[in-house]
Amino acid sequence: MTRRAWLPGLAAAIIWAAPALAETAPNDVVFADGAVEASLTGAPGDPGEGARVMTTAALGNCVACHQIDAMPEVEFPGDIGPALDGAADRWTEAQLRGIVIDAKHTFPDSFMPGMYKTSGFIRPGDGYTGKASDGDPPPVLTAAQVEDVVAYLLTLKD
Repeated sequence: MTRRAWLPGLAAAIIWAAPALAETAPNDVVFADGAVEASLTGAPGDPGEGARVMTTAALGNCVACHQIDAMPEVEFPGDIGPALDGAADRWTEAQLRGIVIDAKHTFPDSFMPGMYKTSGFIRPGDGYTGKASDGDPPPVLTAAQVEDVVAYLLTLKD
């Protein structure tokens, strides 16, 4: 019996790690006319978690630039980006995923930062040091957080 006692633990570890192994790396994302058809995680996002990511300053902080009428509790929403009300009626899931990952594939003159991008930056800095970073910076959001934000955006219909 003791020889097999580790099997449930191994099975749990494999199940827990499987989503991370299935994630698409930032540099492996495939865009088609700005859209990204394939989920980055292979699993649907959580709209509630997406709303949290969008309103958390240390994460996506989408509300710093976008107004969202469905979030009246957000104080001082930004207005340099388009309002996100009705986003699910204006764009498909694949288009929303592409915009969140790197809006410049759809809107070349956009101010929106790439949320799941690690290369192609001009002079990335090393965390408020005034020095250039060594290597590529990490993405702003994880693959799962991108999928959560997309899931929330899909709830925004007119």
